[in-house]
Amino acid sequence: MNCRQYITRRALLRKAAGVAGAAVAFPYFVPSSSLGASGAVAASNRITIGFIGVGGHGRSVNLKNFLGNADAQAVAVCDVDPNNLNIARDMVNKKYGNKDCAVYSDFREVLARDDIDAVMISTPDHWHVSISIAAAKAGKDVECEKPTLTIQEGRVLCDVMKRYGRVFQWSTEDRAVDVYHRMCELVRNGRIGKVHTIRVELPSGPDTPGNPEPMPVPKGFDYDMWLGPAPWAPYTKDRIHWNFRWILDYSGGMLTDWGAHLLDGAQWGNDTEHTGPVEVEGKGQFWRDGLYNTAKEFQIEYKYADGVRLIVTSGTPSLRFEGSEGWIGNRGWRAPLQAEPKSILDSVIGPNEIHLYTCKAGEQRNFLDCVKSRKDCYFPPEIGQRCFTVAHIGNISMLLGRKLKWDPDKERFVNDEQANRMLSRAMRSPWRL
Repeated sequence: MNCRQYITRRALLRKAAGVAGAAVAFPYFVPSSSLGASGAVAASNRITIGFIGVGGHGRSVNLKNFLGNADAQAVAVCDVDPNNLNIARDMVNKKYGNKDCAVYSDFREVLARDDIDAVMISTPDHWHVSISIAAAKAGKDVECEKPTLTIQEGRVLCDVMKRYGRVFQWSTEDRAVDVYHRMCELVRNGRIGKVHTIRVELPSGPDTPGNPEPMPVPKGFDYDMWLGPAPWAPYTKDRIHWNFRWILDYSGGMLTDWGAHLLDGAQWGNDTEHTGPVEVEGKGQFWRDGLYNTAKEFQIEYKYADGVRLIVTSGTPSLRFEGSEGWIGNRGWRAPLQAEPKSILDSVIGPNEIHLYTCKAGEQRNFLDCVKSRKDCYFPPEIGQRCFTVAHIGNISMLLGRKLKWDPDKERFVNDEQANRMLSRAMRSPWRL
């Protein structure tokens, strides 16, 4: 691949930011041979990536994994916390043996760079969709941590990625984890008969109510940018970093955080990854005082149109399918499979049976491959939207304290305007989708 070819590819990516409709799909096809594969890869053939949000998981998993792929080139890191920023910069420079990694506190500076092909977004949940959409419009392919903040913004994201022809991966490893892939393949191929019940357990939390007392903003920390589209609120250390998960302005608690993993497994094995339940009833326990307002304990029951029940409770991370001829599942994150009858575990999936799409090397490798091929990643926008919707309607049911009817085609509650008003959130000016 010569310099002229490389510039042409980038020009096509930039041009696509202003083009709508199916017409954008054709110019995007780039043979994998023109970009290189694993092994020694010329710098001109690498996929250049900017990393937006480089906290604990953003560095230790996402940045680290991309640095381990020879056809990826980290060129910039961005974070509102200078401590995170400096650590991530040093990781990149150490990997390449230079001091070339650019640092930014404003994601818009990353998106403005014409020499960046893709971004990895590892921010708190309330920023996921806004930055992803801005990246798509700027001509970037996107891998983004899960989940969405609302059902409505997830639908907008799906539409934008389709309109601009972007490759998009919701960043979760489960579809690459052998025990979950194997479990779902066995269920989809009828080894437990007709599924009637799915049981999911997710971690509980938070353990404390959180301290809402205002604190001084740490030096160098851009707290206004951290808040972004969320409502203004005084700074406290219990609001940021890991703790954002316990506040509804930024997340949906463990139901959306861990639910993005195991609820996807439930949808995958149940062959409902392009639709969802039609009914939900949830009960949750919440802290009475303090900062945190997501459910610390929960029990939710969903019903699908064919009568399958999905029961979600707080406890030990687990996934189990029960059918007319047996059950299969595990108890514990990535724990070994169990089944009854045990012979299910030895079953061989034949060449003419269902083989579910996976990438054993993980979501980052899958994303890089798809940037080259322009094919869908294993956890694309629409499948993520359906998974996260399961969690969101569960939270809405718990907050309202009643059973709700859901229309998965229209993505609306049936005859319940109060519930439908909870499908979206207002965004703090000047931010918008």
